Amino acid sequence: MFNLRALQRNKTVRYGVPMLLLVVGGSFGLKEFTQLRYDEQRIRKKLDPSLEAKVNVQRQSAILEDEYEKLKEANLDEWKNIRGPRPWEDSKEYQEQQRSRQNRKD
Repeated sequence: MFNLRALQRNKTVRYGVPMLLLVVGGSFGLKEFTQLRYDEQRIRKKLDPSLEAKVNVQRQSAILEDEYEKLKEANLDEWKNIRGPRPWEDSKEYQEQQRSRQNRKD
């Protein structure tokens, strides 16, 4: 009886143990909630079976190799970098300026 009353008066037992239980229990609870969130995102990111048939993941490296072969065949010596219009510029007017400069050079 004396030990029980002494434990009830002890500040560590009265405040520390519930706080420790709250922190440890809360971390386990948050782990479950965040795991649900990530599981839902994983389900959303899965491809539709019809779309997955079109996008063959195993063949992706072969597609990249095909694109690389196309780039090797392209003539990059005659390539020109043409600047596009800025957001504050009128695109039609800028295109006309580019065409007139192109015609003068040719």
